[in-house]
Amino acid sequence: MPSANQEQSDGSEPFVELDPSGRYGRYDELLGSGAVKKVYRGFDQEEGIEVAWNQVRLRNFTNDPAMIDRLFSEVRLLRSLKNKNIISLYSVWRDQERGTLNFITEVCTSGNLREYRLKHRHVSMKALKKWSKQILRGLEYLHTHEPCVIHRDLNCSNVFVNGNTGQVKIGDLGMAAIVGKSHSAHSVLGTPEFMAPELYEEDYTEMVDIYSFGMCVLEMVTLELPYSECDNVAKIYKKVSSGVRPHALSKVKDPEYLSYNAFIFSVCPIVVEEISY
Repeated sequence: MPSANQEQSDGSEPFVELDPSGRYGRYDELLGSGAVKKVYRGFDQEEGIEVAWNQVRLRNFTNDPAMIDRLFSEVRLLRSLKNKNIISLYSVWRDQERGTLNFITEVCTSGNLREYRLKHRHVSMKALKKWSKQILRGLEYLHTHEPCVIHRDLNCSNVFVNGNTGQVKIGDLGMAAIVGKSHSAHSVLGTPEFMAPELYEEDYTEMVDIYSFGMCVLEMVTLELPYSECDNVAKIYKKVSSGVRPHALSKVKDPEYLSYNAFIFSVCPIVVEEISY
């Protein structure tokens, strides 16, 4: 593997790691982290663009082969998806020496939609519709893909933003399910506040992503996580399975946002029809 030290001799920002080809370099700057992986700022020396260097320490999961299989599934899935509203994968490799799985993806300049929305609190309905439109286009691509792909963990922290263009992209497909002609899946996965009732019942289709999309819209409007009034997963499950709506809905006071269901149905047709705002 090429040495990262070669980048330090000319006074430029040093890489702490290079990919096996020497094309991609990793900086020490952490863009984000989760339970499974860390994401660092990286650079594509061939194209001259910044990228996201995703790194998973596989030794953390030596006793959990199912988790390792899921991580590899995410990478294999990303490699096959080509859509402007889905995060693109450029390269992937396993570093046996360091015990890591690494994959290079495009980077969105403004972080995830949750952070972006909290930073920019004064946003018009027009802007929210533009973001929603792009999320739905990404979902349309996943759901009409052969085979069908169900994201299963769509929420505002898994949608990423290029703030200078207003472009949004769906990412973090580590919990996605590839399903056959029946379009049905059975594993219970996801973020509780955004999970449709069918997910808890372990028998669902790609429509669970549309439910999650609705919760994303609610979060975008209220700047509050759905069911934030619940202090544990069991309480969320009880409310969702009983059809009790989140308290956040009652906080929507602006007449432009009051008809929540009308808003959802007004943007859903854009999956199959172009709408200008």
